[in-house]
Amino acid sequence: MRTTVAIDDDLLMELKEQAHREGTSLAKLMNRVLRHGVREMRRGERQPVSFRQKTYPMGEPKVNLDKALAVAASLEDDEICEKLARRK
Repeated sequence: MRTTVAIDDDLLMELKEQAHREGTSLAKLMNRVLRHGVREMRRGERQPVSFRQKTYPMGEPKVNLDKALAVAASLEDDEICEKLARRK
């Protein structure tokens, strides 16, 4: 089957060089590469990769986290006051 596909210039040059090194046609090389890529995509569909976030101990909190929103508001207020003081 024939079709038209847009390929980036750098990728096309690399494929042409590889086909020349192997002594094969560009069409045969592209079919082989595409088959390999499709197989890898299918393999990825069957085996989803689970993500695990690494965690690290941070020690005991330095403030009472029962009122974390109040602490955040206080810190934000302090920052605003500092900005206003610098403008004077």
